[in-house]
Amino acid sequence: MIDLIMKDILGTPAILVGLFALVGLLVQRKNSGDVVSGTLKTVMGFVILGAGANVLVQSLGQFSSMFDKAFAVDGVIPNNEAIVALAQESFGTETAMIMLFGMIVNILLARFSPFKYIFLTGHHTMFMACLIAVILNTGGFSGATLIIFGSVILGSLMVLSPAMLQPFTRKVTGSDDFAVGHFGSIGYLVSSLVGKAVGKGSKSTEDIKVPKSLGFLRDTSVSVSLTMVILFFVVAGAAGPAFVETELSGGQNFMVFAFMQGLTFAAGVYIILAGVRMLLGEIVPAFKGIADKIVPNAKPALDAPAIFPFAGNAVIIGFLFSFAAGLVSMLFLPLLGLKVIVPGLVPHFFTGAAAGVFGNATGGRKGAIFGSMANGVMISFLPALLLPVLGSLGFQGTTFGDADFGVVGIVLGNLINLVQSNVVVMVSILALLAILFFIGTKTKANENKEDTDAA
Repeated sequence: MIDLIMKDILGTPAILVGLFALVGLLVQRKNSGDVVSGTLKTVMGFVILGAGANVLVQSLGQFSSMFDKAFAVDGVIPNNEAIVALAQESFGTETAMIMLFGMIVNILLARFSPFKYIFLTGHHTMFMACLIAVILNTGGFSGATLIIFGSVILGSLMVLSPAMLQPFTRKVTGSDDFAVGHFGSIGYLVSSLVGKAVGKGSKSTEDIKVPKSLGFLRDTSVSVSLTMVILFFVVAGAAGPAFVETELSGGQNFMVFAFMQGLTFAAGVYIILAGVRMLLGEIVPAFKGIADKIVPNAKPALDAPAIFPFAGNAVIIGFLFSFAAGLVSMLFLPLLGLKVIVPGLVPHFFTGAAAGVFGNATGGRKGAIFGSMANGVMISFLPALLLPVLGSLGFQGTTFGDADFGVVGIVLGNLINLVQSNVVVMVSILALLAILFFIGTKTKANENKEDTDAA
């Protein structure tokens, strides 16, 4: 019973984040009212964020159905939730154990290494734990060896991922209060570097001048609504009134249905932004207690939508150009002998939007456009390359979507396939992690030197 309760707690991101806030407030010896208020608001912020995400997923599910019908595409649709749900029957215990001990490894590394980050995105922690469990099991690991080794890999990724992005996260937020804890980080890193390379002199997406007659477009909710309503109209028309009205809308006129789904999407974005503001307003001050007492100078690593409010225009631009790149990539995948990866609206929205924000921070409008396109190409080709190393799970019609899952799964899976001895594999991967930590330490030292010189 206790094991089941702990598994439910660790598998519920809102409770997990709330516990961190509770500990932080208690360590700061806040009065009981502040502790209760701060903890509940943190959980509520995460619940609101999740509610917004559910609204988005529902709307995007309708969009995907119409898109598939309109263009007759038969392929694999990446979806983290779907692939993890399929894997739980065979790898549920291993996933839960790797997740639990991986979090402990994260805290230990944050305490004793130069990487002071606590990864708070619980659902992505679970997704990566599942991927690692599947890859290691397919490679011949089992039992305690699989759990111990998987936990070390997961805990290391939980500090390395936000650490490599932090210089660019500071550019986005203008502060060092929090990090991004999301396993699409390699895509965001590439977007930042692309933006830096192509965006010299390019103005920020947030400086786009809008005529007075179109001033209402400055309102993010309005601009998102119009963009998505137009997209839904186009796809609903291509799918055909008969399909939409008989299969999706329950008889409602297909244009009215498309209009309402576009507004539903915009409502989901609005809910997400409200949840993010509440979450940040509580978790950052509360986290100070953990940072000061348990893990000195630690930073909370939060989900990707935490950066959306810093560049609302880049969010929309990033999504649209990431999705466009996914559509183009879909045409090239079969030419290279790879499985067709149908662009999933959920991964392209969340990771494309974040990539747009990072690209804008380093390269303005050009950075947002080309950076998010680079992300779109990555989350099209990486899932296709990942499928062969997932074993029997690679034949289920879905796979992991975000960039880090593809990179970690491909590297880990192919390393295990190349080297038959588990001992050699373990030594090789530990050596690789050591090299990454060394590079990260040197990078951090250089950053500190630059900050000192600037001061």
